[in-house]
Amino acid sequence: MMIRTVFVAIVAITLSGCLSPVALNRAVELYDQATIRSESRQLLVNIARAQHHESIHFTRVSSIAATFNFSANAGVTPALTGESGGLLAPVFGAGVSENPTFSIDPIAGDEFTRRLLTPFSQHKLMLLLRQHYDIDLMLRMLAQEVHLDDSESHHAIQNTSATDRQGYQHGLHRNVKKVAASEGQRKEEIKIDQVATDPFPPDFQLTREQKRRMRYRQHVHQHRATYLNNPSDRAGYEMFRRIVLHLSAIQDQKKLYAEPLIYERSWEITDGGISAEGLFQAIEKDFDVNYDRVKSIYTLSKQLPGPILITNYDPNILCCEERAELDDLINPWIENDVAFDIRPGYPGGEWPIRGTFRLRSFHTILNFLSHALGEEREYYVEKDARTPPILGNENPVQTMGLIVADKLPEGINIYAQSHGKYYAVDTTGADTHWNRNAFQLLYVLFRLTVTDTKPSGVPITISK
Repeated sequence: MMIRTVFVAIVAITLSGCLSPVALNRAVELYDQATIRSESRQLLVNIARAQHHESIHFTRVSSIAATFNFSANAGVTPALTGESGGLLAPVFGAGVSENPTFSIDPIAGDEFTRRLLTPFSQHKLMLLLRQHYDIDLMLRMLAQEVHLDDSESHHAIQNTSATDRQGYQHGLHRNVKKVAASEGQRKEEIKIDQVATDPFPPDFQLTREQKRRMRYRQHVHQHRATYLNNPSDRAGYEMFRRIVLHLSAIQDQKKLYAEPLIYERSWEITDGGISAEGLFQAIEKDFDVNYDRVKSIYTLSKQLPGPILITNYDPNILCCEERAELDDLINPWIENDVAFDIRPGYPGGEWPIRGTFRLRSFHTILNFLSHALGEEREYYVEKDARTPPILGNENPVQTMGLIVADKLPEGINIYAQSHGKYYAVDTTGADTHWNRNAFQLLYVLFRLTVTDTKPSGVPITISK
């Protein structure tokens, strides 16, 4: 009898030990899937809200605490042997109970609102490009507009000598009237004309180089056209689409670069300006130091990363003069602008283009996707004749294909219900792969927007 009792206890403990890991692993997977499904449906619901010009709102599951109770029992019962004997039969049992507690935070407050309305930075675009997203898809979703430089104007400036360019630009905003008057009157006219045309106060002195760069930038921006990524602006939308298709074709050849433009900065310090030996040693770790014994001057130089530049060539091949020219084009650069420079002689150089993309905020992305459902529907745009072949001729009409229907179509697994309709990612046609990638990109952008935002109040706790 004692042996039977020990055996029953061992079996009960074994059953309990086997059930607990299985239940735990299964629960983690189910809760993870439920959280992702909830956030995915929120994205679709907010697209529906934006379509109906309603407020956008998000909540998140901040924590999940689940308590598992595992129980096992064992016993014996008389066997059904009739009158033939008093045999005992073992009885085993096991049970699992689960008590989950969810904490849900409304995502609100000034911090989240700023993130929602702030355009994405160029560094996040580069991070996503390194995950091998199609640049056509990324820019169609992320870019608000493109500023394209006039190639003929740029070619004329590029082929002008530095002295002539400086003289031309120096006279660009000076129009001193030549009249037969006294020297005093002429000086007064010059002074008045300078105040009227010079954007800086009279006491603000610029160096010759600063003036040259300022006027060069002004001349470049005067010959720059803006094309909106908006179907309601047909000319702008079609040019935007052709530009991003051109970059995509270069990317398909694995010849598209997106790297920070590296500058070398230098400073000159007299040997009397460095007295503390410890300070000099600290500087030497971060700077290249050269000493001119004749002039008694230290030259400190350091390489600094600049703005992101998309090119069809390796930016490391650029000489100092070319880097300075690009610096004139880009600076003063904005964090949510991304410059590109497609040059002849390299893949895609049949259409040399140069300019900048201006990136959107997450709020604007949701509005763009929602307006494409009705107010501003996207349409097919053929690539430029100078664009190389695109891999698989991939050129979907919509940035992210969505279905709005009264009844859920078959084969759909990413959907949400809102405003009496089903909103779903279109995974039924030839653009299924593109649309899945587009929704994945949208989800990543959402996570980049809400990451590390603090709860705005007391979370909502739901216990079962």
